[in-house]
Amino acid sequence: MKTPQTRNTPELYEIRVTGHLSANWAARFEGMSMRHDPDGETVLSGMLDQAALHGIFVKIRDLGLKLISVSRVGATGSSYPGAGNERVQTQGDVKNE
Repeated sequence: MKTPQTRNTPELYEIRVTGHLSANWAARFEGMSMRHDPDGETVLSGMLDQAALHGIFVKIRDLGLKLISVSRVGATGSSYPGAGNERVQTQGDVKNE
């Protein structure tokens, strides 16, 4: 079980949403970098602790954006195995065509 100290350690996350968000949206995700993938997704990335990560989820929901995926791509000061490249699938990963 993680201790409260490691639970609150910021880790690098990539969060994908549908569509190419304009640069004006970047201010809403302060502290996050934003890039556009050629497949029509916007990727937000940055160092987030658990509270900040959940805050980003709330902003995505409140703005009506479609969440595609969340990936933990690394951790600072992490000594536990598997600290990087962990992907959490969302319903956005399932194509309903």
